[in-house]
Amino acid sequence: MHTGARIDSPRGMVARLFGVAGLLLVLGQPAHAIETTAHAAYMVDLGSDTVLFEKNADQQVPPASLSKLMTLAVIFDELRKGSVRLDETFAVSEHAWRTGGAASGGSTMFLPLNSQVSLGDLIKGIAIQSGNDATIVAAEGIAGSVPAFAEMMNRKARELGLTHSHFVNPHGLPDPGQYVSAHDLVTLASYLIREFPEQYPLFSEESFTFNGITQRSRNPLLPLGADGLKTGHTSEAGYGLVASAKDDTGRRIVFALTGMKSVKERAEQARAMMTAGLRGFESITVAKAGEALGDVPVKNGAEPSVPVRTGGDIRFLQPRGESGGPVTKEIVPIGIIDAPVPEGRRVAQLKVLQGGKVLREEPLYAARAIEEASLFQRIQNTVLGHFQ
Repeated sequence: MHTGARIDSPRGMVARLFGVAGLLLVLGQPAHAIETTAHAAYMVDLGSDTVLFEKNADQQVPPASLSKLMTLAVIFDELRKGSVRLDETFAVSEHAWRTGGAASGGSTMFLPLNSQVSLGDLIKGIAIQSGNDATIVAAEGIAGSVPAFAEMMNRKARELGLTHSHFVNPHGLPDPGQYVSAHDLVTLASYLIREFPEQYPLFSEESFTFNGITQRSRNPLLPLGADGLKTGHTSEAGYGLVASAKDDTGRRIVFALTGMKSVKERAEQARAMMTAGLRGFESITVAKAGEALGDVPVKNGAEPSVPVRTGGDIRFLQPRGESGGPVTKEIVPIGIIDAPVPEGRRVAQLKVLQGGKVLREEPLYAARAIEEASLFQRIQNTVLGHFQ
């Protein structure tokens, strides 16, 4: 079954690499291509932002409660700015109580009408219990109204480059003007993981008790080792999930699945996607950051050559159990390198090859400084050169 998946091969690599310290490539073609029944899906290796899988990834879909990830992103931003505090309390309005409370029939934190609730509790109610009432109370308390908070959500979306998303409310209840994409959801989740490490552990908490009522997270992957993020469901959107997990080496994947037909299907597809992302690939290190890879000749230097290093780790992902042959490295100097050579100057290119094909070229830098040779050394080198 063709699903729109794309796994990069040596002949046609389309690994999407952004400004990260390391480099990670996806090589080879797995024996069993990743498949999913989800309507839309997107999965990346977070350390390199390398796409591992995509299917209808930029198609606009209803977000349901997955929009609460953007609600939390805005709240976390306001906390960072100092505009609000975790111990600050907000009033539960009638609008919040009627639209998102127990009488609404949707996900709720069961907030009592006209009560005061701390922002810290509201955050837990959103992240763990998926309380619609909690999102409205937070939106009204931070921005004054739901429409004003929705504009904050859209400003954040533009800031993050979410080109296929638009928000109308903080909870995700159906609205024709509210939509997201699987790609944008993964970008948003990655932002939360990278920018708010102090808040991110909330997404791995399996239950939260408020006002004597305990509710469990609906994320089916938490018992299996995932540490976030959020599930969502409406009749319009179907069942969706945004999740993240790490393997034993610390390699993290983030993925989004939307448009499934049942809780059971969501759990099965999410488990299969997590397994494929974590266990279906192995990371091979070509070079480590700071590692001396060889030497490049230096003209008129106090030493005849300078050791070179990479700017960061160079790695690639390979489907587990498969190999396109040994990976080799070739150092190519950038013309003639004249002394003096300061440490950190770009002096060469590293070619990474497999099966005689160049997979990637990366800059190499002087691992230490090389001073200019003295007049005596130059004369000596010239004389020796005539006898070689």
